Amino acid sequence: MSVVRASDLDFRDLPGRAAADPFEWFDADGVSMRVVIVEDTPTRNLHRHPLSPEVIFVAEGHGVTWQDGTATRVGPGDIVFIPTNARHATIPDRGSRLKLVCFFPHGDLGTNLIELEGTISAEG
Repeated sequence: MSVVRASDLDFRDLPGRAAADPFEWFDADGVSMRVVIVEDTPTRNLHRHPLSPEVIFVAEGHGVTWQDGTATRVGPGDIVFIPTNARHATIPDRGSRLKLVCFFPHGDLGTNLIELEGTISAEG
């Protein structure tokens, strides 16, 4: 068993968000996860995952998840499924932040993330 304490998460900046990959050093048998913090922002860059779907657990905050033209409200406890290669982003409500826990059935996030040009707002 491996345990990573929340206080030990090493966040780094990605476009429009901060991300920590708790098990990037660990052979997790073909799966990976990421903890993402999205601070108060009216727009986000889109991204996609070409090698696997993504499952997002909303741990804190409220906002909108946008996927290929559809915006859906999300809040604490919600679980979102993003299909492989779908353009998407999650945007917090004004004045708030989101904490997301993202799961991927692919072991290498470095090869499974493509940042895209252009931004999206909560309204689409």
